[in-house]
Amino acid sequence: MLTTQEQLKYSRQIMMTKVGEQGQLALRNARVLIVGVGGLGNPVSLYLAAAGVGTLYLADGDNIELSNLPRQIQFSEQDIAHNKADVAAEKLNAQFPDSEIEAIDEMLDQELCDYYLPQVDLVLDCSDNIQTRYLINQACVTHQVPLVIGAATGFDGQQLVVDPRNEHSACYHCLFPSSEKAPANNCQTIGILGPVLAIIAGMQALQAIKLIIGNHHESDSSDAANKMPNNVQINQLNLFDGLSNQWQQFTMKKQKNCSVCGK
Repeated sequence: MLTTQEQLKYSRQIMMTKVGEQGQLALRNARVLIVGVGGLGNPVSLYLAAAGVGTLYLADGDNIELSNLPRQIQFSEQDIAHNKADVAAEKLNAQFPDSEIEAIDEMLDQELCDYYLPQVDLVLDCSDNIQTRYLINQACVTHQVPLVIGAATGFDGQQLVVDPRNEHSACYHCLFPSSEKAPANNCQTIGILGPVLAIIAGMQALQAIKLIIGNHHESDSSDAANKMPNNVQINQLNLFDGLSNQWQQFTMKKQKNCSVCGK
């Protein structure tokens, strides 16, 4: 049961019929791995800790640089040259004592994936390079852990949910079968605006919360399914255009010959 303090603190969430006390308990008991504590990982970790997620693992081997500060909103100039995961974990632990925040102050590799994924309920990919994205996608499929992917460059962003527990769920490799076909642009080559990252991070956090409280639904062609905004839809790539302020949704299909998730 929730304590009286928790009931008061999270009252605006608990009063929602699709959350309730059971949903808040699910958030408290959840263990989530966030890969990348940059422009996406900063707001994602803030939102999830604020929502009452019980355990967050933050993985990032990079140190904070001056050019990070306009979009990585947890950091200040006093944090420059310090590890991103360490700094974020320290600040989140101080601000959100209900949550346990653990820093993984190195880049995620196969060994770390195999160690942490069996311990978590959900992974959020907030990384900024394609090889890490392939690694996380493969590891989540292998360990049958849901994955919420986010990416943004310039004025554009994308978001995708992969749920290997569902046999119909496509994976990131279905969308981009090889690194040659995957988008090569990143923030270092074409730039980025902080609010675009905040929008994509907000969507990632929302999808994560819905997955944790168990309110998910497989995407299909029926109007009824597509009109359920409170449900997580797999096989749907969400693209955001910050110049026109428009979202587009594209339906993906699981590729039977995918070398990662195909059978």
